[in-house]
Amino acid sequence: MPSKSTRIRSVTNPLSYYSRRSFTRLLAGSALGALTAPAFLRGQNLNSKLNVAVIGVGGRGGGNLAEVGKSDNIVAICDVAESSLDAAQKKFPQSRRFNDFRKLYEIEKQFDAVVVSTCEHTHAFATLPALKLGKHVYCEKPLTYNVWEARVIREAANAAKVATQMGTQIHAGENYRRVVELVQSNAIGPISEVHVWVGRAWGWQSAAAAERHHDIVNLRERPTDSAPVPNGLDWDLWIGPAPFRPFHSVYYPGPKWYRWWDFGNGTMSDLGSHWNDLPFWALNLQAPLSIEAGGPPPHPEIAPASMHATYEYGARGDKPPLRLTWYQGEDKPGIWSSRGIPQWESGVLFVGTQGRMLLADYEKHVLLPEKNFIDFTRPAPFIPKSLGHHEEWIHACKTGAPTTCNFNYAGYLTEANHLGNVAYRVGKKLEWDSKNLVVTNTNTAEKYLRREYRKGWTLA
Repeated sequence: MPSKSTRIRSVTNPLSYYSRRSFTRLLAGSALGALTAPAFLRGQNLNSKLNVAVIGVGGRGGGNLAEVGKSDNIVAICDVAESSLDAAQKKFPQSRRFNDFRKLYEIEKQFDAVVVSTCEHTHAFATLPALKLGKHVYCEKPLTYNVWEARVIREAANAAKVATQMGTQIHAGENYRRVVELVQSNAIGPISEVHVWVGRAWGWQSAAAAERHHDIVNLRERPTDSAPVPNGLDWDLWIGPAPFRPFHSVYYPGPKWYRWWDFGNGTMSDLGSHWNDLPFWALNLQAPLSIEAGGPPPHPEIAPASMHATYEYGARGDKPPLRLTWYQGEDKPGIWSSRGIPQWESGVLFVGTQGRMLLADYEKHVLLPEKNFIDFTRPAPFIPKSLGHHEEWIHACKTGAPTTCNFNYAGYLTEANHLGNVAYRVGKKLEWDSKNLVVTNTNTAEKYLRREYRKGWTLA
């Protein structure tokens, strides 16, 4: 645990820090960018209510629905499962219900904003129409299924100039804010090395490893049999743009789908949205110059439980070039394995100069070695307390204020996370030309950057 002088301190008044100086620093430190509210919302009374359509209302979507529905009008709900729609409509009986979000957009004049909580492989398809119609959008993480989709959504959001937010809820916590302030105040000196690791080990792995990590699903191969589609589930709509396959319980319900390359990208894109968020924010990261990954031989259909990926970033202003390494499952940083730092199951380690380090997870952080920071004076907080992750987005919809995980920021983060998987699947170091969205040293990566969609589905 942190020493007394380095323990987390909270900001007690969420509004008192919105001075011109602190707000300007927040914009610069978080790569937020400015938002412009549509004409029909600018100058709107903050007590007025948005009309919101929610796409995906089961599981994580049910949580998002409840958060947004606390303050604003839920006018439309959409889900491929009738049971999820039934539960949602009991709470919001005035809402219109849909199975197909493409049909929902036919009543676009009835809502101002959209919440997207579908599975990863349909995020972009549910999000892009809203942006093109000038609707505010909240989308769960990861923002998109692949690199190309992330670029499409980022550019569409920048053109739409609406309030956007990716569902990186931990970004709203006080701990991340205090860590970002320490990094940006040079508490451990210039940072050229970061290690990010997560303990979750779900996906392709040996039976012994699955048992060690309590991975009860332990997928090994695609099932050769099928099962009856549950009553009330539109399986064809659930598949959406992905290659069709018969229904099986290894894909649905719950997060089991995220292990299959056709529908998701495993732990890297899921937890990477949360854990890589911290160095992205603190160090103003965007596009890497190169990516190299390793782990067990890639399985053609299932994402790995354990792997690692190393990103090289160039200098950014007065910040030096950076090497960021991601580890998941049984892969860990060498300094962790040698017990050179506390044995946290998951964490982010910023390595500064003269042996100074900053270790953080979701809820706590510590400056290392602790004995060197006994008399350390923390910087005064300059990042405002969040109104709440969903509340930030609602506030932005009504006022044009910035959000902290807008789609410009989240688009870069999502691209980088996906590139880690691309490098792993290709099996060689990738030289990345971000501007032109191309790997310059091999043509074997293209099929992982984007894909052909199932007949009847286009992203345009």
